[in-house]
This record gives sequence, structure tokens and C-alpha cells, in this order.
Amino acid sequence: MSADQKSGFSTASIHAGYDPDSHLGPINIPIYASTTFAQNGPNDLRGGFEYGRVANPTVDSLEKTVAALEGAAHGVAFSSGMAATDTILRILLRPGDHLVLGNDAYGGTWRLIDSVFGPWGVDYTVVDTTDVDAVKNAITDKTTLIWLETPSNPLLNITDIRAVAAIKGSAKLIVDNTFATPYLQRPLDLGADIIVHSTTKYLGGHSDVIGGVVITDDSALDEQLRFYQGGVGAIASPFDAYLTTRGIKTLAVRMERHCDNAERIARELEASDKVKAVHYPGLQSHAGHATAASQMDRFGAMISLSFHTPEAALAFCTNTKLICLAESLGGVESLVEIPAVMTHQSATGSQLEVPRELVRLSVGIEDVEDLLADIRTALEAV
Repeated sequence: MSADQKSGFSTASIHAGYDPDSHLGPINIPIYASTTFAQNGPNDLRGGFEYGRVANPTVDSLEKTVAALEGAAHGVAFSSGMAATDTILRILLRPGDHLVLGNDAYGGTWRLIDSVFGPWGVDYTVVDTTDVDAVKNAITDKTTLIWLETPSNPLLNITDIRAVAAIKGSAKLIVDNTFATPYLQRPLDLGADIIVHSTTKYLGGHSDVIGGVVITDDSALDEQLRFYQGGVGAIASPFDAYLTTRGIKTLAVRMERHCDNAERIARELEASDKVKAVHYPGLQSHAGHATAASQMDRFGAMISLSFHTPEAALAFCTNTKLICLAESLGGVESLVEIPAVMTHQSATGSQLEVPRELVRLSVGIEDVEDLLADIRTALEAV
């Protein structure tokens, strides 16, 4: 779905990937809990399904829905975002290959690359991907892929996807689109080859399901993904796929409220002398504001804020009442955390180490005045 088709996004989020069947006509995709499917004859499949580890109708519907929202031909769902990440890396990388990774990437992604693919013989270079020349200079004749997060996790840095796509050469450009969602940003339209989502976050949207998906227009790559999906078995369960599909139906209205709230909160935080810096691409002061405006429809609901000391960051996080201190993001409820000792702890001592005075805020869809009152109270304790 291209930007000029954005008016149809809500319709696609509700209807893409599923038509009520002619037998009973359920409006919602049923949860097909069966592990196996009856066949008319050996390898004569009734609906293209034979065994639940290989394919399932509920999971198939989710895959088609997310692919449609990203304007892509193919989507393959997995049991988690990390399973999706591991699978696409395992397909594209071989010993001796090289990849380029941002210096502000999710700690779990870096940990997987460093501790699993590193010993396997894969080399990687960490760069500031907002500097396109730095990305270009990091590419070698062995570079197989470039991994981007934009907005990044946790500093909300913005990388120009078009610019990186223009200099990537033969390397595959993968964009983790979890923070933006296809409602705000469609990386394939900007030159990316592959999109990865943790569907645990905004797509599911209710902090009650874990999952991941890989999106691509490449039919050959899709076949490989499906082989690994069934062959390795890191599959999404039918119930998890159902919950994620149900969440996606309200993605557009949720993201509008998420963004409305985040913009108000970011402006207020920026005005506080208790806060050293606010990292939110919707602010004019953000270094990536212009780039974000050129490739995103709005600026998302993630805010990071730097306090003057780690102690101040801790005081803020432990004095919110409505906003819960917890890992993860993208749910209807607001969450706050200290990445250096929580979600990104594994990056301590590496090139991706997160400042201890940084706080990450996932802004939910509560009444914004209630959120602001909670934030003001927490700031008083700083």
C-alpha cells in the first residue's frame, strides 16, 4: 500500500487477508486449532493445508493481512520477533559474510548477531546509520545485508531509508519497522528489500501476544522463509495469530491516538528543566525531524528522554503511578523503562551501550491529561 492509498488503510486492516467462508460465514477468522488436515487423497489437499507446523489458515490470514498493509506480496509469521530476525539472518548469512548494523539497535538483535552469528563466522560493523556516508564506507565486497531501525530503539534516531537504499549495492536492506508500523511508514516503498516486525508491539497492540513477521516482495526469498518456518518450527500458534489479527483491526485508530498523546507529552517534557534532552522525531529540535517528516506520515508514540544523572532517571521511573515500569512497548497502556538495565542490558560494554540516564517511554492511548499529571508528579521526585 503506497502513501497515496493511505485512505484505504483502515479498510485493509479490517478486511485484507480474509473473506468469510461460504459454509458458515464467520466474520472473524476462526482459530483453526487442528494440528493436521484431512486430505482427499495422498497429497491432494483440500485447501492447501496439510500439517499445522507447515501452514495453518489462521496464521495464513495474519500473514496476508500484514503483507497487504506493507504493500508487499509476501508475509511469513513466526513465534516471536526474535524468531523472525533469526530466520531471515540465517537465510541470508553464511560464514565469511559481513553485515552493517546501526549503533542504536535493539539489544536483542545485537546479542543474536554477536553471540550466535559471530562465532559462526559472520563479521559485522557497527555504524551510525543516520550518517549515510558512514554506512557506505562500512560496506565491503562481503557485505550481505544492512540492518536498519528507524526510528531506532531506544534513542529514536532516524535513518534516511531512500538514501541507504541508493548506496547498498548488492546487499539486502532490512528495515525493522516495529516502532513505526505500516500505518506510519512503508519501507518497501522507500527502497528496502525486507521488513521485520515484532508483532508483539503495535500490531498486536494489547500486551497479550508474542509474535513476529518477515515481509518481502521476493518470491524466492518467501519460499526460503516458508521452508525454514516449517522446517525449523518457530511458528506462530493459531491463537496468537488470531489475537494479532484482532489487534491489527484497530491499528489505524490506535496509532492516531498514540501519536496525539506522544506529541503533547514530548512538548511538555522538552519544556522541563528536569530533563536534559527529549528524543522524539516529531520535535523540531530532533536531528532527524526533516527526514522523519519525509518518510513517515506521523512521528510515532515512542519517546526517550535523557536526564541529567542516572539517579534522576531512576527517580522518574519509580515515581510514575499510572505509567507502569515494565519492558516492552506498543500496547494500549503506557510503559516506562531504563533501557541500560532492562531491555538493552545485554549491550553493556559494547558499541551499542545505552546511557544509564536514558529513559524510554512507550506512550499509550489513555487520556493525555491523566498521563501528563502522572509525568508531572514523577518529575517532582527528580
